Amino acid sequence: MRFFRGFHAPAGQPCALTIGNFDGLHLGHQALLSLLADRAGERGLPASVLTFEPHPREFFSPLDAPARLTSLREKLLLLGDNGVNHAHVQRFDARFARLGAEEFIQSVLVRGLKVRHLLIGDDFHFGTRRDGDFDMLRRAGHMCGFGVEAMPTLSVAGERASSSAVRRALAAGELAHAARLLGRSYSIAGQVAHGNQLGRQIGFPTLNIALRHRRPVLSGVFAVEVEGLSGERIKGVANVGVRPTVGDAPQPRLEAHLLDWSGECYGAHLRVHFFHKLRDEIRFPSLDALKAQIGQDAQAARGWFSQRLEAPCG
Repeated sequence: MRFFRGFHAPAGQPCALTIGNFDGLHLGHQALLSLLADRAGERGLPASVLTFEPHPREFFSPLDAPARLTSLREKLLLLGDNGVNHAHVQRFDARFARLGAEEFIQSVLVRGLKVRHLLIGDDFHFGTRRDGDFDMLRRAGHMCGFGVEAMPTLSVAGERASSSAVRRALAAGELAHAARLLGRSYSIAGQVAHGNQLGRQIGFPTLNIALRHRRPVLSGVFAVEVEGLSGERIKGVANVGVRPTVGDAPQPRLEAHLLDWSGECYGAHLRVHFFHKLRDEIRFPSLDALKAQIGQDAQAARGWFSQRLEAPCG
């Protein structure tokens, strides 16, 4: 997949396009991208995505914006995995926010990206007052020579697949529910950074995954698998939070203790897959109490993974 900043077609090449934030790349997004790839293939066009950085809600209401499910890097990787040829990342700033619906169509879609087929979700709105909708796009497409198609909402077990639904499930510790909406386990990717070695001192060395100012959507202690250290995922226990027992961290951190692996891996890029919430993060009266609880968490994680392996299929 090729990545571009802004909304200008590479070498003036027309495209089949969809537009959205695609936070989390849940099953609804995946169905949209699959249809986009089909439509692009039928027309001999690249399957292209226009997305935004930051999320528009982060621009308009930074204090009230929802926590991100994926970083920009993770989102781009997932887009590439789902058949996207070109990803255009438009900086969402005051100038872009002022674009009216008609100007968006002419500047972004017609002159910028040279759209020949546009695929959108059935709730898509655009423009400075969000007054642009499917009917406006359809009329513009008839005049400017591009097709417009709306994809209906995808439901999973009667629930609309959406980034908001995934966030609610993760915040409530309902990891299996979130996985059903995502079509995969929820994960966070990042680089291993140096910590204060406290875990090693109390007998439970941890990997510190840099979150880079990201506000995680979930918190607590989880049974996880870590990808990126060997050919197979390694089971472990992860804490997402501010570590209240050893002095609240200035921002949430992700720390993972691996159950059957040891070694140095500073600088490695890893992905932590979350499967089951063991407990909330709490403050302990002493490091000894914390150490005892981590031991219990490790045993609980082993027990949960063992039960999962023994569960009958079908």
